[in-house]
Amino acid sequence: MSNLATQRARLLELIRRDALRVAAPGQSFTLASGRQSHYFVNGKDVTLQAEGLRLTALLLLDRLSGLGVQAVGGMTLGADPLVGAMVALSAETPQPLQGFIVRKAAKDHGLGDRIAGPDLSGVTRVAMVEDTTTTGGSTLDAIGALREAYPQVEVVVVLSIVDRQEGAVENFAAAGYRFEALFGRADLGVG
Repeated sequence: MSNLATQRARLLELIRRDALRVAAPGQSFTLASGRQSHYFVNGKDVTLQAEGLRLTALLLLDRLSGLGVQAVGGMTLGADPLVGAMVALSAETPQPLQGFIVRKAAKDHGLGDRIAGPDLSGVTRVAMVEDTTTTGGSTLDAIGALREAYPQVEVVVVLSIVDRQEGAVENFAAAGYRFEALFGRADLGVG
């Protein structure tokens, strides 16, 4: 088994153990999309652990190999640990990344911006990341804010740890974005 396969298997084990919650019969969770579900994946329960975050960042960085990505970012809060870890680990590669975080709304103080991080004026190729994807709506909103602030930016790929397989693939494709997830609903065993 390759190192990446071993890392992927271990990350899935952590997600199942620490982040996956299955509702009791007759109960459900409300997702960020507003949908109801019999299961919930709280990615931060894995990405705010040392081992889980390291594995996630390594696997996501591997997906960026050869894409010429200069920066990585996403919507706060799910993307925050991912962006930080990916940027830190990329410092040891030939192509260090810049990071950015998209706020849900512009700040009402300071510069009043929605995009936090270094200036992206010289950046043309970015990747967006998130922990769990249902419809992709949050990331599509973040892409809109990013493109408004930096129209020269091309979103090369959207990466997620877990795709709940409830419309994200189709919504990203309709918007013209490539989408990949490390795991899908079947990997979690929640059908």
